Amino acid sequence: MADRGSRDVRDDGRSGGHGYAHIVGLRRRAGKDGAQVDVVHATQFQTGRPLTAWHSLGTPHPGDRAKAERTGAPAAAVDSSGAVHVFVRNAGRGVSTRRQDAKGKWGGWTDLKGTEVLDGLSAAATADGRVELFAPAGRGAALRWYQPEPGGALQRGEDIPARLQAGSASAVESSRDTVTHYWRDADGGGVLAWRPDAPATASLGGGVAGSGPVAVVRAPVDGHDCVVLAHRDTGSGRPAVAAHPAEDEAAGVWWTLSGEAGAHTPALALDGLGRVVLAAVALDGGLLVARQRTDERGLALRAWSRVSDAVERRTG
Repeated sequence: MADRGSRDVRDDGRSGGHGYAHIVGLRRRAGKDGAQVDVVHATQFQTGRPLTAWHSLGTPHPGDRAKAERTGAPAAAVDSSGAVHVFVRNAGRGVSTRRQDAKGKWGGWTDLKGTEVLDGLSAAATADGRVELFAPAGRGAALRWYQPEPGGALQRGEDIPARLQAGSASAVESSRDTVTHYWRDADGGGVLAWRPDAPATASLGGGVAGSGPVAVVRAPVDGHDCVVLAHRDTGSGRPAVAAHPAEDEAAGVWWTLSGEAGAHTPALALDGLGRVVLAAVALDGGLLVARQRTDERGLALRAWSRVSDAVERRTG
């Protein structure tokens, strides 16, 4: 199995233009000469169907087991053509990428360079098909690569002055062809946001301490275009949810605790009806899901349910 990954499943999961779900992870297997590490990929071609077998993508360091062990957790994005882009921090603390084209053929690993990159890359694709990569770095900056046009070569953007917690970055397309990046401040733990046309980073505030990445999804709330956020509350371990108008971080956020204590950071997605879905792993390993209410004002969620219970009701 893929036992380590990055974060809309972290093992990182993305949906392509065909509606397929792509999942990537970092697999570690014990061997007599030490751990064997490789990046793995699987696909779900239809909702409710099992994944394909895990397919090894190797690492940027074939034949060098010591360097391969320093490969970071992968991030993935799927462009509008259905091409899958996988990114990892390599042993030199730069970034390497590998791409599967729309016909399913994988190219080789490419070194994008970069320095002092931390774990926890974040990748996103716009509706127009452009891919962006955001990488926290250990020198008071975040690194960014982007495609100037769909299908184009990734280019290095200007560094973003910031001190980031490793493993805390996430991203969402906040308006047509514009990606907003979120991360947690390394000093105070607050959530910050930045996008290419913004004059500076913006602090969301909210007063609830969290850990790990902030899950983000763009969704309508009371008819307004909003970004919905969720993270794991540090004190209680429970999911905390908030929202702000898209590209108006100055409006601030108010975090609301929901559900029971969880074992990992929560995830957000939209269902087939466009409702926000919040998912979390309970302390006993069960999968919990809550869906957005559309008959109440504000960002309201229905009661939490266990996925296994729902499956039993349908099949029992």
